[in-house]
Amino acid sequence: MNSPNTLTLARIVSVPLLVWLIIDNEMLVAFGVFVLAGLSDAADGFLAKRYGWHTELGAYLDPIADKALLVTIFVTLGLAGHLPVWLVIAVVSRDILIVGAVLLAWMMSRPITVKPLLISKVNTCAQIALAGVVLAELGLGLGLDRLIWLLIWVTGTFTILSAAAYFWAWLQHMNSYEPEPGANRRRRRESTVRAPRTRARAS
Repeated sequence: MNSPNTLTLARIVSVPLLVWLIIDNEMLVAFGVFVLAGLSDAADGFLAKRYGWHTELGAYLDPIADKALLVTIFVTLGLAGHLPVWLVIAVVSRDILIVGAVLLAWMMSRPITVKPLLISKVNTCAQIALAGVVLAELGLGLGLDRLIWLLIWVTGTFTILSAAAYFWAWLQHMNSYEPEPGANRRRRRESTVRAPRTRARAS
């Protein structure tokens, strides 16, 4: 396992640690762990690009680590009363809907490749900023209440807009999808090959 993947796994391991720290009200330490997780994300991306250490495992692990970290922090801060419930529901529901839409497309034999949209990248930046500022405020008491209030509404807005953008892209894909050439012929050929065997067993 190369260095970028090791850093990504370390970020995943930090998720339960962050939950424990927030629940135990160790906000300053939680903020430090969050900053280290962000630095590790930047470091593994730099190393992968600088030395060409791209792997299929890393391509899957990196977004999983990022999403697990952010969603867990939002849920935990929401349960602790530091973020509004409506925002936590919006953030979690968006991710559940995206995963559900991808699974539904796959089950209907219309696989879709999820590509990050610009608005989704902006939304992720807003979520990271909000989580970091809230943890910094709780740990250091910097008087950032107005900034937090602003980031809450900015994050909520981009969360809803990005969910709508992905849903629209999914609808377009489902309505315009055409199977690969020859797929239907292969299915018909396979059915005709299996048919005589079925009759033979029946007889």
